Amino acid sequence: MNAGESQRRPWIVGVSGASGTPYAAAVLRGLLDAGESVDLVVSRASRLTLLDETGIAFRDAHWRDDLRQWLGRGADGKPGVFEDVRVDDVRHWAAGDLAAGPSSGSYPAKGMVIVPASTACVAGVALGLSKDLLQRAASVTLKERRTLVVSVRETPLNGQTLRHLVTLDDAGATVLPASPAFYAGATHIQDLVDFVAGRVLDAAGVEHGLYRRWRGELGLSLIH
Repeated sequence: MNAGESQRRPWIVGVSGASGTPYAAAVLRGLLDAGESVDLVVSRASRLTLLDETGIAFRDAHWRDDLRQWLGRGADGKPGVFEDVRVDDVRHWAAGDLAAGPSSGSYPAKGMVIVPASTACVAGVALGLSKDLLQRAASVTLKERRTLVVSVRETPLNGQTLRHLVTLDDAGATVLPASPAFYAGATHIQDLVDFVAGRVLDAAGVEHGLYRRWRGELGLSLIH
């Protein structure tokens, strides 16, 4: 292990099977733009969602090429919107690999974000099921008292899911619904996606410039 590897402390990004893969792409771009290292876990269900929403098949054997293609797409699905996306400091772990680095509390990580988080994923983490690497990494993040941001993407929410979300909040996680705001002057679907991604990064303490922050001045969204 070289010195750079020993000092590496990534953010773990878990992508579950909920609709909203553009949110995950925006968060990943934001982390990479901020110079952060990323460990990526893409659940089996999310690969089906990614294929449906973007036409991209995320393959373990070709994950780096597939990731570049994914991160290059805009929220409207148009390819090549984001150019020169560097994924050199991304490490991919297969969702079924329960012996992967993030499965252990001794693995150095800054924290974890789950975006988007399905209700099944929320339940699994709240109940400590650890049925795949994504859930196991989230459980490890909680037990090590590291930052965990759960961006749930579902509507409406039933009582069972609400109770699971309260359990996560009680355990120290930040529950951050994928709820875009309009005061930042959104003119494109990408603006709405970037707002949610920016709030995820805010909760993680990562600097970014993904949206215009509220400054207490009414009407600015109408002139920008």
